[in-house]
Amino acid sequence: MTGAAYQPSMLDLAGTPTLGPLAGRLRRHPLSRGAWVDHLPGWVTGSDEVFETLLREVPWRAERRTMYDAEVDVPRLLCWYGAGRPLPHPVLDAARAALTAYYAPELGEPFVTAGMCLYRSGRDSVAWHGDTLGRSAHVDTMVAIVSFGSPRALLLRPRGGGGESLRFPLGHGDLVVMGGSCQRTWEHAVPKTARAVGPRVSVQFRPAGVA
Repeated sequence: MTGAAYQPSMLDLAGTPTLGPLAGRLRRHPLSRGAWVDHLPGWVTGSDEVFETLLREVPWRAERRTMYDAEVDVPRLLCWYGAGRPLPHPVLDAARAALTAYYAPELGEPFVTAGMCLYRSGRDSVAWHGDTLGRSAHVDTMVAIVSFGSPRALLLRPRGGGGESLRFPLGHGDLVVMGGSCQRTWEHAVPKTARAVGPRVSVQFRPAGVA
């Protein structure tokens, strides 16, 4: 793995990974056109243990995609945990269950899959996009992201322009949930950075049929 060495958070010194409460701590950011984002820094305490497990146990793979008639490397490593596949750390099972219980009145269905991305350094990134493969292209849904490792900026902007972007630095057990029409009417990205940053793992929980 290349890039800067990982620096553990001095604010996250708990030994055993633990989830904090969601009720009363999540802050909702209403967006335009029926979209919203919930944000909770430090939801997972003791997150460095989870991060080390993910680096070591997840079967990370590199992918290539066609872009402008050329095949290029995807600038991050990936892994997909479908419904029923065991997750690599028990706190992730607990997180998925807690998110399902908390958002049940709005979402009406469980989070079932877990997509994972490993950003090895500031050179790894994801371009502007919405998660609109599947049902989210037509209906409101949610994507919950829990981040581990060195913080990276998640940016959001209205699809098609016409508004300012939002920025959430995510790492060390932080949680962000994109809901409502967010996947159809807004875009999000993790841009490259020239700063020396360590690796980060993003875990994205989704309902069935959302990718």
